[in-house]
Amino acid sequence: MNIKHAACAALGIGLLASPAAASEGETINAIKQRGEVVCGTSTGTAIGLSTLDNAGKWSGLEVDYCRAVAAALLGDADKVRFAPLEFKNAFAALQSGSVDLLARAATWTYTRDTELKFDWVGVYMYDGQGFLVKKDLGVTKLAELDGASICVSAGTTTELNLADYFRTHSLGYTPIVANSREQNLANLEAGRCDAYTNERGGLAASRLGLGQPDDYVILPEIISKEPLGPIVRQNDPLFRDVAAWTLHALVAAEEFGITQENVSASAEASQNPEIQRLLGKTGDFGAKLGLSNDWAVTVISAVGNYGEIFERHLGAGSPVKLDRGLNTLWTDGGLLYAPPIR
Repeated sequence: MNIKHAACAALGIGLLASPAAASEGETINAIKQRGEVVCGTSTGTAIGLSTLDNAGKWSGLEVDYCRAVAAALLGDADKVRFAPLEFKNAFAALQSGSVDLLARAATWTYTRDTELKFDWVGVYMYDGQGFLVKKDLGVTKLAELDGASICVSAGTTTELNLADYFRTHSLGYTPIVANSREQNLANLEAGRCDAYTNERGGLAASRLGLGQPDDYVILPEIISKEPLGPIVRQNDPLFRDVAAWTLHALVAAEEFGITQENVSASAEASQNPEIQRLLGKTGDFGAKLGLSNDWAVTVISAVGNYGEIFERHLGAGSPVKLDRGLNTLWTDGGLLYAPPIR
């Protein structure tokens, strides 16, 4: 999906070493010297993913992932600084070293992976592009948007998918291009466009920010695959592994029934060999990442497992009320599973 980045100087974020000159472990060393992880996020309006409230507190699935990385590396989930980034600047912020990683609803694509020299360390949400329309428009399926005006964010995979789909299906449309989610929503409410297209998870969250949310509906069709996940630079394999296995640990914890409440007891009492390795009771698996062997206990104690995080911010118990769909565990018919810990 989209990723947004703000001017580095405006954020007051000191530059790390140039990516070209970086070496393995350099990112982690910089984080430890700084005493915090710098995590690039949305501008604070992505409800359920990365939201900044009036009290200055960040929350959301992406926020909790960043907090998990801080817990793994620094032993404290609060040692993270969130850098709000507009889409147009986010990738440059990561390339420059202004942020350590991005957790900003970015779609994993071929060219972003290869040409930008980034690594997606996994997928924290399998999503797909959809369309939000006003109910009184009377539209119930995409074919009925032939000739419509459609709000879309500039320079995103969303904009490209929109063009591909409408051309392939011989549908006409007028793009109403904006630089932010907020501007797209304002245009939709003002009647400047007939529909707003984005990832369905983002649409479900964005709908809540409208003045009359119940006046709008998300159409059932999905026109793309949008694997969203955290991104790091390709120049530091050790940091990439820490970022990846932090995400894997959250998923593995849900697979094993390990929760924020029972993780300490599980570390002491479980006889499952893989749980023992994950939670540091046996083997030196943390040491292989340069972490304490019980690093996953610290992470799960701070943020819970993947299922708890999803439910808290996006699920039925949240204002978004997003069905997990493909984001359920593989044992329940979804796409999520963690690689073996052995």
